[in-house]
Amino acid sequence: MADFGRPVMKWAVQRVLNSARAQAERGREPPEDDLLLARAAGVAARASFGLTRVINATGVVLHTGLGRAPLPDQAARAAASAGRTYGDLEVDRETGKRAARTTRAEGLLCALTGAEAAFVVNNNAAAVLLVLAGLARRKEVLVSRGELIEIGGEFRLPDIMAASGAKLVEVGTTNRTRLADYRAALSPRTGLILKVQPSNYRVVGFAHAASGSDLASLAHGHGIPFAHDLGSGLLDRFPGVPQDEPAVTEALAQGADAVCFSGDKLLGGPQAGIVVGRAEAVGRLRRNPLARAVRVDKMQVAALEAVLRLYAVKGRGALPVWRMLDAPATGIRERARALASRMDGAEPRPTETVVGGGSMPGYAIPSWALAVSADAPERLAARLRTGNPSVFCRVEDGNLLFDLRTVDPADDDRLARSIRYALEQG
Repeated sequence: MADFGRPVMKWAVQRVLNSARAQAERGREPPEDDLLLARAAGVAARASFGLTRVINATGVVLHTGLGRAPLPDQAARAAASAGRTYGDLEVDRETGKRAARTTRAEGLLCALTGAEAAFVVNNNAAAVLLVLAGLARRKEVLVSRGELIEIGGEFRLPDIMAASGAKLVEVGTTNRTRLADYRAALSPRTGLILKVQPSNYRVVGFAHAASGSDLASLAHGHGIPFAHDLGSGLLDRFPGVPQDEPAVTEALAQGADAVCFSGDKLLGGPQAGIVVGRAEAVGRLRRNPLARAVRVDKMQVAALEAVLRLYAVKGRGALPVWRMLDAPATGIRERARALASRMDGAEPRPTETVVGGGSMPGYAIPSWALAVSADAPERLAARLRTGNPSVFCRVEDGNLLFDLRTVDPADDDRLARSIRYALEQG
C-alpha cells in the first residue's frame, strides 16, 4: 500500500480473489494466501508503473501494440514542454483573443501539401467520421465493396458510416469496381463519393479500382464532394516507396476535396487524424458539432508541430520511422555480425522487415536479424518481454529472431545484455 496506494492495492486484491473464486467454482483448489497476495502485488505493480519502454526487435516498424511511430527527440521534448507549462494553445498573442489550437500545425500542413486548408483531430477514424458527418449526414455515400475495410479492434467502415448519420451505398464488387458502377449508383440523395485505401491488405490478380481523378471528375460533375481516405499518411512520393501506396500530395492533385490520414504511421508523428483539402469542405468539418468531441490534446498538437517543422526544414530523414525504413541492409548486417560474435548459439541471418500499422501491405524490406537458438524459445521470448529492458522479438523455426532494422543502434548493447541474461537464467 505504501508503494502503490491503498485504492490500487484493494482493487488488485479484489481482481485476484475474483479470479481465484471463479477457478474454485470450476474445481481448482485456491492458491495459498501468500501466493494470492504476491499475484495482487504484481497486478498493482503493472497498473502503477505505467507504460514501459521496450526494445522492438520484431521487424515491424509501425507496430500498433508497441505504439506505432517513435517520435523524434524534438517532438518528444515539445510534447513534454507543453504538458508541464502554460502555452498559447488557444490564444492569439498579438490580439489576446481566442484562436484555434491547431492553427500552426494546419498552416504547416498546407505548406507541405499545397492544400487550401487543413484540420487536425484525434485519430484517422475520427477524421473519417467527421468527413462523413460534415459532408454527407443523412445522405448517401458511394463506396466500393472492395474498400469496406476493417481497422484494428474490429472497427469497420460501415459502422463508422452508421455512426456518422450517412447511408452507405455499396458499388461494384469485391475485386472489380469501375467508374460506371459509381455513375449508375448516383441519385438525388447522393452526398459524397468516398475512396478508401485498403492499407492493411492488398487485392491482386483480377482486380480493378476506379482512379481518384476519375472519381473526382464524376463527383464534381454532379455537384457533390469527393473524399479520399489514405489511412497510412504517406505525405509525398518518396523514392523507394511502392507506387500503389498513394501519397497525400497525389490525392490532392487528383482533385479530392478532403484527404484523410493518420499522424502516427508513415508521417512519423503522434496519434492524430489529419484532413487536408479544399477550404469549403474543410470549413464544413470545422463547424460540425463533432469537431470538439474529437479534438486533439495540447501535447499531441506540440508534437505534431515539431514533426511538421522537421519535414519542412530537414525532410523525412529526420524522422525515426524513415531512418529505419531507409537504413541500408549492409549496415544492419554488420550490427548483426557484431552482436552474434558476443554470444554463443547466435548467428546473423537475413530476414525481412514489414512496415505494419496498416501501411504498405505485402511490401517487405530486406533486413538482418540476430538468430538465437533455444530449447524453449517461447518461454525465453516471454522472459525477454517481462525483463528490464523489455524486449519483443519473433519466434521462427525454434529460434528467436531479433530484427535489427527496428532496433535503435544505441540499444544494441542493452539488447545483447538482455539476451545473455535471459539465456543464463535458463
